[in-house]
Amino acid sequence: MRFTTDPADPPELPKKFTFNPKEGIDNPALVISDDTEPDVHPRLCVLKREQGQGFGFYLSKDAGCRGHVVRQVEPWSSAERGGLKKGDRVLEVNEDFVDDKEHSTVVLKVQASGLRLYLLVLSAEDYELAVSEERDLMSLASAYRPIEGCSRPRLCYIIKDPGSGLGLSIIPIEGERGRYRLNPVTDGPAERAGVQNGDRLIWINGLKISALGYAALSKMVKKCEDHMTVLVIDSRSEDCYSRMGLPIIPAFAKTHNLPYRPKTLHLTQGPQGYGFLLRQEKLPSGRIAHVLREIDPCSPAEAVGMEDGELVLAVNGEQVEDVEHEDIVSKIRQSGQQVTLTTISIPGRDYYAQLGISPLLFYEDHIPKREQFPNPQKGHQNPPHPRHCVLHKEGAGFGFNLGCVQNKPGTYIGQVMAGSAGERAGLCEGDVVVEVNGQNVEEKYFDEVVRLIKEGGTPLSLLVVEGLGYERLRNARHTGSNMVPDASQDHFV
Repeated sequence: MRFTTDPADPPELPKKFTFNPKEGIDNPALVISDDTEPDVHPRLCVLKREQGQGFGFYLSKDAGCRGHVVRQVEPWSSAERGGLKKGDRVLEVNEDFVDDKEHSTVVLKVQASGLRLYLLVLSAEDYELAVSEERDLMSLASAYRPIEGCSRPRLCYIIKDPGSGLGLSIIPIEGERGRYRLNPVTDGPAERAGVQNGDRLIWINGLKISALGYAALSKMVKKCEDHMTVLVIDSRSEDCYSRMGLPIIPAFAKTHNLPYRPKTLHLTQGPQGYGFLLRQEKLPSGRIAHVLREIDPCSPAEAVGMEDGELVLAVNGEQVEDVEHEDIVSKIRQSGQQVTLTTISIPGRDYYAQLGISPLLFYEDHIPKREQFPNPQKGHQNPPHPRHCVLHKEGAGFGFNLGCVQNKPGTYIGQVMAGSAGERAGLCEGDVVVEVNGQNVEEKYFDEVVRLIKEGGTPLSLLVVEGLGYERLRNARHTGSNMVPDASQDHFV
């Protein structure tokens, strides 16, 4: 803020001040400073909906622009009542910073939040101002909390040890019914699962314990068979949440040691399709689910790790558990030659159902944008070019899966793990394998190619060609040109 005085005004009400560096400052008590940064204020919007209803807003992300944008807020909706406005940029979903996350991941977080959704947002004007000034948006979001060092609750999965049990003492807080602190055994099962000494116990296996007496709580713990899932928080952070008027719920939690995680399958269609059947089935629990069945050997589905009996949770980043079966099939068909499925095992779905939360609530595996899939038109745009990839085996192997067309010779790269030796060497999904360690494998079947790779040791040398480019090279054989250059002529080392 600038302080100013005008000589014509009374001295006690200064309005303009002129500083001459040769004369100095007459009033040493006067402080001159630069204009302060305009205030940027995040807002917390709490949205509550009824079962079977939506929150009443549209979230989008414009190509080439930062931020997840609230495009439309329905009149009289939960979003409007919660203070959400058109143009708002979402910084956090349920205490989790999302400005730097893929849009599909953010949408899944919103869809999986249950009947309550907590959004920390900036107005369009504040967001653009913060970005133009290169403000740290994560720090801006963290500054919203009134207590420094406030930590999120933790969801911990404890596996009983045959000798020490859960390795945990539950101690009533004197004079406060339904409130308990925890004392884990050093290096015991509870401590290894993320429970810390002095933590406050919020719920066990999805059941809040605030209304339970110590005897009832002890009985509940004894009924746990070989594992237990607890929601805990340290006392300082509990006070922080109380001052902010926020409940302590699983949606805000960080997870420790959870036994089941959803997984993402990125499929590229092969000559005979994806190679799986999607069926609607009634599970033993009574729940209707969409189940993956009849995985074809050597198909794209098998190559990316699809397993018989997995349940489909999302298609291309959109939750589909409660969608009609025909609509899910239509979504997959309309995806074209690539589709992304988010799946989980039946025991995993049952585990989250027992806790009363969605398995997508803590799902962090980002879903790549559609343009990051191998481009099926690439082979028509550029001349096919064989690539020599040298892979050095690591702890997790070479980091890729092979695929094939059933009962036909030839193999292709089905999946390349992020950050793996395969990715660093330049392998891409859909590449056709031409040579393994200098030996041509175009006419060899899947099992033989796998054997050659396993017996070849490390480093592994692969000569590959992009899928459609390979078809052009193969057609060139009939015109008399060479299929691929000799290994000795390859300039890639």
